[in-house]
Amino acid sequence: MHIRLVVAALAAAGTLAALTAGPAQAAEYDSALKVRGVQYDAPGRDSNSCSTGNTDEEYLTIKNYSSTKTVDLKGYVVKDAAGNRFAFTASHSLQPGDYVKLRGGHGTDSDSRNVVYRDNCNFLWNNDKDTIYLYKPSGSRADVHAYTKSGSDRDNNGYITFHS
Repeated sequence: MHIRLVVAALAAAGTLAALTAGPAQAAEYDSALKVRGVQYDAPGRDSNSCSTGNTDEEYLTIKNYSSTKTVDLKGYVVKDAAGNRFAFTASHSLQPGDYVKLRGGHGTDSDSRNVVYRDNCNFLWNNDKDTIYLYKPSGSRADVHAYTKSGSDRDNNGYITFHS
């Protein structure tokens, strides 16, 4: 009987360890804003030239999943695993169900076109694997997702959906 209890306790501990040591995207955070998906590998040959490059084709889609709450992006921060970051410094209101594409490169931010540019011509997301962190203005995590090209991008098109 002691053996069964010990085995059951070890099995429960193993399950708990598996849950806590799982991939970064396993945790759910209390936030209306979530990372909907990422175009981590821009179509074509990667070039971070500001005049002729394709960094504007790399983007992160952030969606407001609330059915009632409008969320202002000002103060939210996006980071990658290496600590590269982008902070939303201007107000961009996302109505319930609305989204914004955070693009690389330079351009004109537009609420009507649902786009914000990072004003940086370097790629942010790695083509082989990375982790995407979304932080609230308070500094707490709103969402996090780890990906690998081989394990997460089933159709191998450079785009991964996290929340539908």
